[in-house]
Amino acid sequence: MARLEERVPEYLAGLRVDQGLAELFDDYSRSKLQTWIKDGRVLINGLIPKPKDRLEGGEQVELEAEPELVTTCEAENIPLDIVYEDEALIIVNKPAGLVVHPAQGNWSGTLQNALLNHDANLATLPRAGIVHRIDKDTSGLLMVAKTLQAHHSLVDQLQERSIEREYLAVTKGRMISGGTVDEPIGRHPTERKQFAVRMSGGKDAVTHYRVIERFTRHSFIQVQLETGRTHQIRVHMAHIKFPLIGDPMYGGRFQMPANCSEHLKVILKNFKRQALHAAKLGLVHPLTDEYMEWEQDIPDDMHELLEALRDNDAQQLA
Repeated sequence: MARLEERVPEYLAGLRVDQGLAELFDDYSRSKLQTWIKDGRVLINGLIPKPKDRLEGGEQVELEAEPELVTTCEAENIPLDIVYEDEALIIVNKPAGLVVHPAQGNWSGTLQNALLNHDANLATLPRAGIVHRIDKDTSGLLMVAKTLQAHHSLVDQLQERSIEREYLAVTKGRMISGGTVDEPIGRHPTERKQFAVRMSGGKDAVTHYRVIERFTRHSFIQVQLETGRTHQIRVHMAHIKFPLIGDPMYGGRFQMPANCSEHLKVILKNFKRQALHAAKLGLVHPLTDEYMEWEQDIPDDMHELLEALRDNDAQQLA
């Protein structure tokens, strides 16, 4: 059992209790939340609600939850790029296109299926030991616990914001300098699958970024996460008008920049995922208490994108 607490944001006012809880606790299905409401495992301002009651905004919600087991998740022989492994940890370099764990629309072919094939003992851990996730079309480093002790340690480090996480990204627009985006993120008010900067009801989110390389109309940046909200980098970069190249959700309508070489036009047109890579991961080892760190170079598609941007700028200067 886990006791979870949230405050109802104002933008959920007017929704039924079960609908609002599905927004607040999106790791759980709405049907499961309805069952818990009926079982008295949900308190709103200290009182047991009915599923059809309406939220007013600002209420304090307490939920006594239990992990939902994905019974359809089975071991599958999917190749894994394992950067590091010992008795407590696995560090995986996830390719773009691989979903982290089963969910609606992706019940198989995920990283979790691959991990269960790699080590059957991971079936005894929540989500096969996966303690954080990166988006399907984001590549890079991801940590997996192999024991319950390691799982608790890594979760605690995430909550304490002591995990070192650095990303590399390519954005639209030429940045003048780096900076910090400190804007709360919450569920988009109308698009269920999207997130947005929400001044009312959003959770605190802090993203630091610095410019590695500038191009005529694009930027290559390093991003460091202080918090870990869903789609955080993508939302924050779009919010400051530097969306990631290829981002299908937050990148806006595709427009070909002026003065592009034919080669760059082809690369940009065919880059169908957000140009984002989890390049560095640092943590305190759950068993030794020593700090460990791993780095992973950008994948071929991002390398090809950067080379095309460099070649295009060089041609314009020639």
